[in-house]
Amino acid sequence: MLRTGKIQRFDETRGYGFIIPNEGGDDVFMHANDLLDEKYLYQAGREVEFFVEMGDKGPKASEIRLIHQSAQRRPERDLASSAVTYQTADGAGPTVATLRGELTEALLEADGTLTADQIKRIRARVLDLAHAHGWVGA
Repeated sequence: MLRTGKIQRFDETRGYGFIIPNEGGDDVFMHANDLLDEKYLYQAGREVEFFVEMGDKGPKASEIRLIHQSAQRRPERDLASSAVTYQTADGAGPTVATLRGELTEALLEADGTLTADQIKRIRARVLDLAHAHGWVGA
C-alpha cells in the first residue's frame, strides 16, 4: 500500500534517514538506494510517498518519491549553532515530536554507525525518561 509522510531526517552523505508516516506509528527507515529522485532533494520536512517493506532490521521505505519537487537546495543545519526553543506555549517543555527529531539528529551526529533499531531503542528510553520527569509537553 502506498503511504505518505514527512522526512524527519536524511543524511545525504551517509545515505539514510527516517520518515514520519502521516497515519502515525513508528518512524520508517529510508535508504538512498530506494530514492526515485535526486538524493540532494530529500531534506527534513519534505513530503514523500513510499511503500513499506520488511528489511533485515525492521520496516523500511521503498520506492520513495517526493510529492512536491523543488530544485532549490537548502543548506544543512548546524546543530551546534542552531537556536532551538525548548518551551511550548504553556511552558511545559518541548513536544514529544520536537524532542524525538532533535534526539535522532543528535544520535546520528554523535555516531554514524548506529542502526535504525539502536536509534529507536535509545530514543524510546530517553522519551520514557522525559515523560517520567515532565520534561516534554503534549
